[in-house]
Amino acid sequence: MTSSAAPTAPLGVGFLGAGPVTQAIHLPALARLTDTLRVQHIMDVDPAVAASVASRAAAAHSSSMEELLADPAVEIVAICSPHQFHAEQVIAACRAGKKAILCEKPFAMNVDEAKKIAAVSAETGVPIIVGAMHTFDPGWLAATESWGSAEHWEGLLTDAHTIRSSIVLPPNPRFEDFATEVRDRPAGNSSNNQATTAQLAAAEELAQLQKVLRDGVMGLAIHDLPLVRRFTPDFENIQVLQAKRVKPFGYVISLQAGTRTIELRAAMNSTWKPEWNFEAISDDAALRIDFTPSYVQAGSAVATISSGTETRSYGPYAYNGYEGEWRELAAIAAGSKKAPDAQSLIHDLTFAISIADAAVELAGAAS
Repeated sequence: MTSSAAPTAPLGVGFLGAGPVTQAIHLPALARLTDTLRVQHIMDVDPAVAASVASRAAAAHSSSMEELLADPAVEIVAICSPHQFHAEQVIAACRAGKKAILCEKPFAMNVDEAKKIAAVSAETGVPIIVGAMHTFDPGWLAATESWGSAEHWEGLLTDAHTIRSSIVLPPNPRFEDFATEVRDRPAGNSSNNQATTAQLAAAEELAQLQKVLRDGVMGLAIHDLPLVRRFTPDFENIQVLQAKRVKPFGYVISLQAGTRTIELRAAMNSTWKPEWNFEAISDDAALRIDFTPSYVQAGSAVATISSGTETRSYGPYAYNGYEGEWRELAAIAAGSKKAPDAQSLIHDLTFAISIADAAVELAGAAS
């Protein structure tokens, strides 16, 4: 008589924050992974939202982080709250002894917060991954595995001179609100001259430009910046050459990092065809990855590597980076895969913050 191991129960997942990312991205992804992961608890500061979203997943709900972290059925915590709460909640989840944490990007607001998170993660042994979904996309992963398979592609990582991230999406009110936020102007009187009015208008325009650039880098470009950094060994030495706003929401940012030229572009426009692609180009080879649009659950990216007359394509595969990050997290929580290096996460964040700060500074100097 032979015996077989008992099936492993799915790991319980709890969400801090039940907004659009949880509802439109993570719950559909988890619905395809019920053999390994199960939604157990939804927390949101709005009790009605928490209850409504939890009902879709047959999960418990609350409006308190402490209550979710005290739930023994929650083994993995997904942090999908506003950015300013990420560091506090990641640290609290580590202290609660959970098996793993998925934090939406950015996982901290500054490098000091990131270092505190890394220290607590090391102290508690709780692994963390950041939800930059393109780094988990099977199309991207297949391309990275192929670089050593042909001699003329091996130099792509070291010799790429141009790296581009280009994003065109339909209009998104969330980001447009960032770009067009109306600021209260100080009350004036009839004696205010036109120069004062013009100065106020110019100051508001500059503030909006700087906000668009910062939110664009930290909200959109940040998805691809870990990929950019893979090709940029001198990522700590950057110089932003151009930083422009594309209305109603978008940006064009050009920068140098060592010998690399980096172009970051995004636009939300109802007349252009949506696309999201990443390119790395050297003298002898080129990589292009066409990702599925954000929020679309439509399979993986397609990666194409070209050199001379030879071209190889990878993908599309059955699932995209959203599902990929959950597969990765489940394997890490189960102990079958090693967690990402915390220093690498800090470098990704440092790179993004440096670009955002330099773009904002350049925009201010040019005004």
